[in-house]
Amino acid sequence: MQTRQIPDTLTLADRAGHAMNAIVGMADRDYNDIPFFAANLMKEPANLTHGDWDYGSSHGRMVDGMILARHMSGETFGTETEEKYRANLLSFFKEDGLSYRQTNPHHNWEPNANLIDQRAVILSLTSWYMETGDPKVKEAADNHVAALKRIAIKERDVWYYPASEYKEGGWPSSNAVLLRLAPDPAAFCGRLVMPLLKYHELTGNADAFELCQFFTALIVQRSGVFNADGSFNDALAYRSGHFHTRLGTLDALARFGVFTGDAALLSFVEKSYAWAITQCTAFGWTPGDMKEQAYEHETCSLVDLIATGITLAQSGYTRYWGVTERYIRNHLTESQLLDMDWVKETDDRSGNIPGLITHENIAKRTRGAFAGYSAPNDFCCNVNHGRGHTNDLQICCLGSGTRGLFMGWSNTVTEKKGTVSVNFLLNRSSAWLDVDSYLPHEGKLVLHIHRDIPRLQVRIPEWAGFAKVAFTRELNGSTEQGKGSEPSRWVNECFLLLGAASAGETITITFPLSRRQTVETAIGQTFVTQWQGDDVIGISPEGEHHPFYSGRQVYDKAPMREGSMRRMERELVW
Repeated sequence: MQTRQIPDTLTLADRAGHAMNAIVGMADRDYNDIPFFAANLMKEPANLTHGDWDYGSSHGRMVDGMILARHMSGETFGTETEEKYRANLLSFFKEDGLSYRQTNPHHNWEPNANLIDQRAVILSLTSWYMETGDPKVKEAADNHVAALKRIAIKERDVWYYPASEYKEGGWPSSNAVLLRLAPDPAAFCGRLVMPLLKYHELTGNADAFELCQFFTALIVQRSGVFNADGSFNDALAYRSGHFHTRLGTLDALARFGVFTGDAALLSFVEKSYAWAITQCTAFGWTPGDMKEQAYEHETCSLVDLIATGITLAQSGYTRYWGVTERYIRNHLTESQLLDMDWVKETDDRSGNIPGLITHENIAKRTRGAFAGYSAPNDFCCNVNHGRGHTNDLQICCLGSGTRGLFMGWSNTVTEKKGTVSVNFLLNRSSAWLDVDSYLPHEGKLVLHIHRDIPRLQVRIPEWAGFAKVAFTRELNGSTEQGKGSEPSRWVNECFLLLGAASAGETITITFPLSRRQTVETAIGQTFVTQWQGDDVIGISPEGEHHPFYSGRQVYDKAPMREGSMRRMERELVW
């Protein structure tokens, strides 16, 4: 792979390589490589602990995350752990086609098919089959989808699940079915639509589409999950407006709206999404819910916010490209654990209890993971409100964070009907072109064109204006200048139209940077935030344990490094 001088700025593919380290490191080598669920990094020494999620959801998240991270980064280590995760995942299936949580000697729960787990299972099987085309995986996925359809309670216009846990003998309470005592529809039905739809797109599975159709009708027409103004229903029966499951459901509905051409459904999603982002900070911190967990931001919620924003932006709500890039550049990347100096660790194994807890080499093993519950200004959430300090890492957030990197990476450069769009101003190599991003240091992009492109457009941030946007095109020794103030240069509100581009051409785009200050509110707390372009470069008050945004530096000229950006002819599409 040929190297050259590239900007030493945010590269999501590199971040995926760091995530791989944590995905491999979370395996419990003393307990059949079952991944640990949570970490307490404020303990001395830090520890990793298991939870009941580790027998269903966690394996699905790790298999999916590994596939996406390898695809982005090209990293090859950890194959033995990956094979173990995949084998464990398949071993959890029973003959009825559902994935069951296993018993654990340290926790008193009985085997059950948890409905939250099933979403992570079909997600991972879909990525697995997309990557390999393995008929064994397709058979497992087909059986799983058939089981999800079989156990659904079916009424004329909607389907639903009447409990959070299915047992081999059936639903625990027939009375719950008769009384329609369905638990939170977003958590158990709405979020399932996203992976089921992708599996249908990939294989044509009719059961998967039917589940999507009836679950979507449940959410929109009958559930009451979303209020008429788009806000989240905060009743206890709806998990107090739990943000991860609400936003995950909006992601699913948006994708289904695009797939079916349902403009009304997209409008429904946009109304709720527009409300949701008013509850978040501009840099991407989200509440956990609207009650007891309000102070606990999950990386999972942020990734749902990113994914939904991308689908809406692709559907014509173009302002969400900028909104989403701010989330990626800031709280997603700040939430990834790379600086480990503050974590107190040991190599002493004496306190380890297989299947329960380990204290061994926690910093080394978790580097690259994502925050489980973070504060707006700190990796560790230790506020006086809500539940106080809980988990610093959660494996669901590691899987989601990796998927968030992939969503940003895979949507930086897109092609549709001959038009290539640069949507995020991030370093990225693609089959059509390479993007060198000098942000946040300089308002500058350099595009290296690999193929003839009939129509090329590049999103320009709203704060850059248009009058001072300029570009230079170089090809075979000739140079052409252009300005953003020229007529007919702008399409879809925020895209600079460059027209046809030729293989071998280099296009340099420049625009003024914005320095500004905003006051962000998070559950009644205010944070004075300094911005350069779309990057937060300072926040007040600063965090206490592992501060966010306090160590970011900007220069007059972007630092450069010798390197290359990985290019693939075939890319996974999620």
